[in-house]
Amino acid sequence: MAGKIIVAGHICLDITPVFASEKAQPLSSVLTPGKLVQMKDVSISTGGAVANTGLALKVLGADVELMGKVGDDEFGRIVLDRLRGCGAEGGMLVSEDSSTSYSVVIAPPGTDRIFLHNPGANDTFRAEDLDFEKIAEADFFHFGYPPIMRHMYEDEGEELAGIFRRVKEAGLTTSLDMAAVDPDSDAGKADWGKILEKVLPYVDYFVPSVEELCFMADRPRYEEWLTRAAGGDVTSVISVEEDIRPLAEKILDMGASRLLIKCGTPGMYFTDGRTEIFERSYKPERVLSGTGAGDTSIAAFLKARMEGRSIEESLHLAAATGASCVEAYDALGGLRSFEELECRIKEGWEKL
Repeated sequence: MAGKIIVAGHICLDITPVFASEKAQPLSSVLTPGKLVQMKDVSISTGGAVANTGLALKVLGADVELMGKVGDDEFGRIVLDRLRGCGAEGGMLVSEDSSTSYSVVIAPPGTDRIFLHNPGANDTFRAEDLDFEKIAEADFFHFGYPPIMRHMYEDEGEELAGIFRRVKEAGLTTSLDMAAVDPDSDAGKADWGKILEKVLPYVDYFVPSVEELCFMADRPRYEEWLTRAAGGDVTSVISVEEDIRPLAEKILDMGASRLLIKCGTPGMYFTDGRTEIFERSYKPERVLSGTGAGDTSIAAFLKARMEGRSIEESLHLAAATGASCVEAYDALGGLRSFEELECRIKEGWEKL
């Protein structure tokens, strides 16, 4: 089966300071006004769905082309240089009118990440920035992070829906990933229920995180989750039966064909309305950073589907890739081939 995949949407530069202490402690005790926090080196890498999912697909052996936008600035040159090193810079656009997007990733040991994010050139990205002639020659199309791309959520997602409608009319298999939404931003004020209803009928695989999805599709339920978590990780206090399944049913009713929900450390939930699977995470040898774990697990899932593997096999490889990813500070450093992952799974890789 295989074929070619286009990965389009959000790209940025990730700047991740590495904490010297490996001791897990509350964020409130790490980052306090006036405190000096001893650090190690800083990890600088490409980030966003285009880089994380796109380059992971390339590492895994897929025929992939990236389509994104950076600014004509120092950060943009770093991003392009990193992509060039992977032979993946060809489809990128350089804007003279906007800056390159960046994220400062704060990831203390034992604490979920905090992102200080500037959307930059992603806010100027439009349908006209996509090369639809090249897209029409591909077999798969993946788009990532519309919540931090202004034109993708404005006008109730008309531009995003138009992109997916056009791609589906060209006969491609489509997938869509989301990103966290800042409630105080313009994206936080958008009507995501209407956006999803417009775009999901053209999406074959919808692959958001459970927090992102609940924020967009069921805000009262999301607020209740936050209350239940009391400042902790939401995924540690929700269940499939009471929380994830009702949310999934709502999304399927909006027109999604297949839904893969990333549920953090516990695992991944898949349903197409007939089949339902919860794939528990594999236990990593060490945890350095969760940066890119969701994106790279989706890359593995899509690559497996491109190869014609079953949903079950695809989920195994997705979960195994996510576990490998967290063993490095960047999104790509911990990745292993499917052959290595399958060998480790057959040897009895422990699940969480």
